[in-house]
Amino acid sequence: MSYPQYPSQQPYPSQHQAWQGEPPLWAPYYGAPFPAAVKRFFKKYATFSGRASRSEYWWWALVSIIVSFVLNIAISVGTAASSSSGLSSSPQLGPGATFGMILLVIWGLATIVPSIALTVRRLHDSNKSGWMALLGLIPFAGPIILLVFALLGPDPAGQRFDQPTGY
Repeated sequence: MSYPQYPSQQPYPSQHQAWQGEPPLWAPYYGAPFPAAVKRFFKKYATFSGRASRSEYWWWALVSIIVSFVLNIAISVGTAASSSSGLSSSPQLGPGATFGMILLVIWGLATIVPSIALTVRRLHDSNKSGWMALLGLIPFAGPIILLVFALLGPDPAGQRFDQPTGY
């Protein structure tokens, strides 16, 4: 069940009604269930404006980690199955490992833009600039800083990033 984040503060006076069910795509979905979070991820494929709730962000992070883990296991199994038993030989990639690598590359390319967009929207929800996503490029400390920012709760001032649209 989803409750309005800030019931006493309405960002847009003309919209005093509470949403029935899922909020519009321009608004964050606080307490989003798993299927709704994944669906919104793909619907907002390259949308860098607006905000994303913690549940939207972390449900997608879970999906991404599980899919990557499964594909990496498929690559490992394909590599182990085609290895020879010689002491000086290195593992050879078999057809299963090659197929797994192709799938992993396709998965990575298909989800990199929406993942960055989701990170930017998550930063907006905590009232941070989306450009702070570039902190992830700093070795070691950058991803840790982004992790901390992704864990932060919503900030009412982050409503400045909302842009209501008709979709």
